[in-house]
Amino acid sequence: MRLAHISDPHFGTEDAPVRDALREDLLREAPDLVVLTGDITQRARQAQFRAARAFLDSLAPLPVLSLPGNHDLPLFDLFTRFTQPYRFYRRHICASLSPLWRGRRVAVVGVNSTRMLRHKHGELPAPLVDEVARQLAALGEAFKVVALHHPLEIIEPSDRRNRVHGADAALAAWIAAGADLFLGGHIHLPYCVTTGDGSRDALVLQAGTSMSTRRRNGRPNSYNLVRFAPIEPGGPGKAGLRRIEIEERDHDPRIGRFTVATCREAVCAGSGWSLLSQGAVPLPG
Repeated sequence: MRLAHISDPHFGTEDAPVRDALREDLLREAPDLVVLTGDITQRARQAQFRAARAFLDSLAPLPVLSLPGNHDLPLFDLFTRFTQPYRFYRRHICASLSPLWRGRRVAVVGVNSTRMLRHKHGELPAPLVDEVARQLAALGEAFKVVALHHPLEIIEPSDRRNRVHGADAALAAWIAAGADLFLGGHIHLPYCVTTGDGSRDALVLQAGTSMSTRRRNGRPNSYNLVRFAPIEPGGPGKAGLRRIEIEERDHDPRIGRFTVATCREAVCAGSGWSLLSQGAVPLPG
């Protein structure tokens, strides 16, 4: 099973050649699911949502799970922001703010980390954390993925204020409930790290901006392609080996295409996830 993780297209600031190259790459790779982790528009205007809808429709027949970002709530239209902040998002993108997708071996739980009064920052209130933990615990799939807009872990000190409020409590509860992989965006910086208390660790995967001209420090537009490998049987009394392979695919303006920039491999033998490799050469298979 393969999952494409795209984020922060910021329709209204999209780079048209990059947008078209992303569409071509997604249709060529044909993942089983596309997960879009928010900031779909730049200013939550209807024209921007319509452009986003047209792009998503052009990905058919690929299924898409979408989540709102802080830019998908009106900033200057205060009446709409305080009365119906998700009106245009629900109308044009998805009626649900917490969608769920279930496959044969993978489940993706969508979490809305945006808040009307938080402006750009996200929040995970305790009742929401508990609800998602119960949802994860009830899932029987081999791989459990949680997707949200704001990052649960950061690697740059300057991003400290961008980390979602309530991240520590959410990570503890969701990892205990069986979460394997967390997908996020918001900061336009792609990376993958492990997180946890050592007794059971999970993976945090961040995506860069998929098509916006609002690139961070000159970094290219990018998205992630995640492959959930078949479970390898364990020995007597031992859990089977689970494996995830992650490609970061960057847009190369010289050839007008997305190409593999880095590859990572992570394995879990029952006690949590470990990152094994990272490089610029595609993984075997």
